[in-house]
Amino acid sequence: MELLDRYLQAVRFWLPKAQQQDIIAELSSDLHSQIEDREMELGRPLNDADLETILRKCGSPILVASRYRPQTQLIGPALFPIYQFVLKVVLLWILIPVFVVIVGPAMILGEANRWGAALQTLATLWTSMLITAGVITLVFAVLERTQAKLQLFEKWSLRSLPPAPKQQQLPSRTQSIFELTCGALGLMWLLALPQYPFLLFGPAAAFLKLSPMWHSFYPAMIALALAGLVRQGIGLMRPQWTWLHPAGQLLTTVLSLVLVNFMIEAAAKTPNGEWHPYVVVASSLQSSSHLNRIVAVVNLSVLLTLAVTWFGLCIAGIIQAWQLMRHLRKRTTHARDRALLQMLF
Repeated sequence: MELLDRYLQAVRFWLPKAQQQDIIAELSSDLHSQIEDREMELGRPLNDADLETILRKCGSPILVASRYRPQTQLIGPALFPIYQFVLKVVLLWILIPVFVVIVGPAMILGEANRWGAALQTLATLWTSMLITAGVITLVFAVLERTQAKLQLFEKWSLRSLPPAPKQQQLPSRTQSIFELTCGALGLMWLLALPQYPFLLFGPAAAFLKLSPMWHSFYPAMIALALAGLVRQGIGLMRPQWTWLHPAGQLLTTVLSLVLVNFMIEAAAKTPNGEWHPYVVVASSLQSSSHLNRIVAVVNLSVLLTLAVTWFGLCIAGIIQAWQLMRHLRKRTTHARDRALLQMLF
């Protein structure tokens, strides 16, 4: 029944959001009844060719959806959802970004009076949007009155419809258990660090130790590790909460970014022009020029590592925010503009 799922998805795309569920349920029930009646006549299950014959009798997905839409005057119900879609894409996803990224900066930076240039840019954008919307409306109004002659919705192929979206798979239980185990081991490592500095420095623990500034960051690091364990545990018990993983990842990344930022600022120069060290010589040893050079190299390495981590977290946060937005959008809306041109023919 893949062809039927693809057909219903295509019809759903052009229906009003508030009525999609009820209309698709009604249409699906009607089509299943027709399929059952045809199977009783033939005495066998329908093949793809038989099913395609039934669906083609129903008509193009756009025309089927238009029967359930309210009548409009300038643009009919068959073309109105396409008109809406094109208007949204051109104005919101093309025109506004072009003005924000290209036209606006070019007009503002080229003028001495920045505020006046900004207002002029907004006025130009508003005028451009009105003209563009008017042209698009005029084109669709002409199409509305010529679609019968052009047979816009008669030349369509069921095989060209995009495939129905696959059901979203739940996170792997094995992966969740692995992440939970790794998180628990990481927390145990953090808890053991104060008593066993060898876990961090290795053999260098004989002459190096963390500076006192780490005492202010240590509780926050433990709290982040605990929060990660809680998130992973909830994800293991509630795998159907598919939003939890991307949302938890983004929250962890943002909190880690804040913590790393504080770590970098903590090493800022003092009024004496000196840097606060991350690592110092062990108290049981006397300072020497050789040890001081080693400590300076280690402190510089820690600072560079924190800076690289900060940039990495920024990039990860942007990606995770985009992934979360896409996930939430998929949960609240149905398939959007996949292969729009295929659905028109």
